[in-house]
Amino acid sequence: MTPGINRAKTWVLLAAMMGLFLAVGALLGGRAGMTIALVMGLGFNFAMYWWSGSIAVRSTRSREVGEADYPQLYRIVRELTQANDMPMPGVYVSEMQQPNAFATGRNPQNAKVAVTQGILQLLDERELRGVLAHELSHVANRDILVGSIAAAIGTSISYLAWMALWFGGDDEGGNPIVMLAAWLLAPIAAGLIQMAVSRSREFQADESGAFLSSDPQALASALQKLEQTSRRVPPPHSLQPGEAHMFIVNPLSALKGRGLTSLFSTHPPTEERVARLMAMQDEVYRRQGPIGN
Repeated sequence: MTPGINRAKTWVLLAAMMGLFLAVGALLGGRAGMTIALVMGLGFNFAMYWWSGSIAVRSTRSREVGEADYPQLYRIVRELTQANDMPMPGVYVSEMQQPNAFATGRNPQNAKVAVTQGILQLLDERELRGVLAHELSHVANRDILVGSIAAAIGTSISYLAWMALWFGGDDEGGNPIVMLAAWLLAPIAAGLIQMAVSRSREFQADESGAFLSSDPQALASALQKLEQTSRRVPPPHSLQPGEAHMFIVNPLSALKGRGLTSLFSTHPPTEERVARLMAMQDEVYRRQGPIGN
């Protein structure tokens, strides 16, 4: 998927979520409800646009590090950003023992990439390079901002439905069955769209990262290790479910995303991601040559 198509798909999905947001507001509260929904949506979007990066760093207790602290990590990030013609992001390390990584920031000029102590101990250099290429691809594709906005709109829809339940809907009255259905189904619909956005972003970052590192096999190997180990090492209690979408593998999920449960997963099944990466290997090598060339 080219960057232009990716951006267009992004805005279509966000427009669909905002349309659902406004429709719920109108259904549950008439014109006043729609106005409240619009104000809430704009407010959440503005807040997440400016502060999503700082919120993510604080919630994972990550600290910024320099090249003297982690020379290998810093070198890999610098090489990948130069290869992708990107500014150097802030480099952070979290004390989390669960192996994981994430990137955040509203654009490449305000980006942060973070890894946990657990991932630094688990992966070799090739695998770490593949993971960092994946995360920097999120930055290049503006995926962090997209995910933050989608999460904000989805949360707003849930709050709007909750407010309507407790404080009443349109003063002119309405069909209580329709209102109850909207209260129950709107958050589910918003969540399904949000999860679809998240899974699509992960596939795209896998693909972009494979081309950036020229080594899809290394990223596939890293994903397998992360999946296996993260199930044995719990995340910190401070980590919230709404933050799971940021990470390269879901830090909270104890179940593989299969069947209907996959619709509510922030990440595609690891085995599917690995299969796609391995299928890309010949194409990546044909276009760019194996790593080190």
